[in-house]
This record gives sequence, structure tokens and C-alpha cells, in this order.
Amino acid sequence: MVIVMKMGASEEDVQAVVKMIRQVGLEAHVSRGQFHTVIGVIGDDEKVMELPFQAYPMVERVVPIMKPYKLVSREFRPEPTVIRVGEAELGSEFVVIAGPCSVESEEQVVETARLVKEAGAKLFRGGAFKPRTSPYSFQGLGEEGLRMLARAREETGLPVVTEVLDVRDIELVYQYADVLQVGARNMQNFLMLKELGRQDKPVLLKRGMSATVEEWLLAAEYILREGNHQVILCERGIKTFETGTRNTLDISSVPLVKRNSHLPVIVDPSHATGIRELVPPLARAALAAGADGVMVEVHPNPQQALCDGAQSLTPQEFKAMMEDLKAWTSLRKPEGR
Repeated sequence: MVIVMKMGASEEDVQAVVKMIRQVGLEAHVSRGQFHTVIGVIGDDEKVMELPFQAYPMVERVVPIMKPYKLVSREFRPEPTVIRVGEAELGSEFVVIAGPCSVESEEQVVETARLVKEAGAKLFRGGAFKPRTSPYSFQGLGEEGLRMLARAREETGLPVVTEVLDVRDIELVYQYADVLQVGARNMQNFLMLKELGRQDKPVLLKRGMSATVEEWLLAAEYILREGNHQVILCERGIKTFETGTRNTLDISSVPLVKRNSHLPVIVDPSHATGIRELVPPLARAALAAGADGVMVEVHPNPQQALCDGAQSLTPQEFKAMMEDLKAWTSLRKPEGR
């Protein structure tokens, strides 16, 4: 259930309602919008229905939320959530995140960071911990790789996005990263989601390769319920019967999520296809579908990449894609404006 406060409601008015909710053992989550403050109520439905919300003069209306996810829903927060990371504003502009699949050396990381920044990327991605299907594949450099990512940030000023592979690594990755990424395989690692919900840094939550949109949003709900409302959703392709691409990019998930949730959503066409030639056209498709950005893989020499070279753009290809996206971005009207 959502409690919508009247325009002009003071902090004292809001806290009076919150106090009443918590006194009966329910959870209260406050969201402050441009015009209204909204209070999400979570807990026993019977207790919720018994509460005298209308007795409070600054309560405008009470809205039931029928969806299984509450805090990520549009009912809880009608306005789009904007997440600021460095100079980027995910949710109010089209943001490009770029970098190599895996960190291989300091030279490779710093060089790539400089190249993608020059082309217009706002955030830098790179994997220090790599979840691989085969235990014999390159698993990443761990903390050494994290230090290299931090070095790239020092050199370029680009905030760093990198994956947390295990709940035991959250504290370590937190020290180096600006955005903590949850990979597709960990989307329903609920212990990890809860712990990330207690952090004060943005979380980039990738959709599981076999997850429905509802399951994806419920995974985000785990994070928000613990107090961290800085969640960026990432569509990265799902498993279907198609074998021509690595996965199948579900472009319809973008407007569907935007209709049902206030959270920003980006697209990862690199992992969706596994084919570098398909990345630029699908980045355009993501822009056209209303996505808040894309995350793509770029490598100075994809032929020598230790991981996913076939889907990594060269610096020249990335620059061309960025010029193309800039032209199309100017034609798109931002959401809610």
C-alpha cells in the first residue's frame, strides 16, 4: 500500500504517519518526489487495512499496490528515479558505460579508459572477478584488477563499474568501485542482494538469463527493501531457442520495465549478442525503446582479449557508434519532459 501525502506536508506530518505504521510492526519507506511525499507500507495486509490513514489531515489518498513488488513500482514512485554517478545522471539522460570485459593489465585498462572517455563514455566498466562457465577459463585478477580499475579512474575521472561475484567480496569491491554490479548468474542470490541493499553505493542489477521481468524486479525489491534505492536495471539478453547469437536481447523489456518501475534501465548488447557487429544497431534499438543507457565492451585489441573478444568493439568502432548515438539522442524527448 502507498500513502500519498498532500502537497505542503511537513516532515513532522510525514513522520507522524511513519510512526503510526511502525508502531504496529509494519515497514515504512519514504520517497520524496517533486510535488508529493509517498510512504510505502510493507507487512501484514490485514494490519495495513486496519490503520486509520484518512484520520491524518495531510494524507491525500491511500493507494493499494497489487503487484508483488512494491518499492520498485510506479505506484510507490511515479517520477523516474535519477541516479547520479560522477557526471552521469542515469534516469534523466542517455548514459554510455564502456570498457573491457576483463582487466588484463594496468596498461590495457588505463588506455581503454582514456579512449572511451574521449569518445563520450560517462562510466568505465571492467571485470576484476570473472564468473566463467568453465573453471579452466580466465577467472580475473581479483584485488590486483580492482587496483588497476582505481588507477584508471585516477587517470580519467571516470567512475568505475565492476562486478561483485561473492557476498564475501562486497567489502573489498566497495573500496574500489563506484557502482557495484550483480551479474546475471547472481540475480537471485538473495543473501547478496540483501547485503548490497545495506550499502550506500549504486547497484547495477543484470537480468538473469532465464528470469522473467517480474522476477528481475522482485530481485531489485530485495535491495530497495534494505534501504538502498540506487538500483540500475540492466537487460543483457535471455536464453531462448535461438543459436545465432549468444543470447536473445529482449528489447521489449525496456518499455515494459519503464511502465511498471521508476528505476533506470540500461541495455548490454555485448553480452546479449556475443557479436561485435550487432552491438551498434542494438544500442540504437535500446535508445529508441527508451533505455536510459547502454553498457558495451571495448578492447584495444579484441583478438588478444582474455575474455569475450568476439563481442568487444575496437576503439574505432566504439567512436563511430558514439557519434551515431549522439545524433539519435538529440531527437529523443527525455521521459517526463
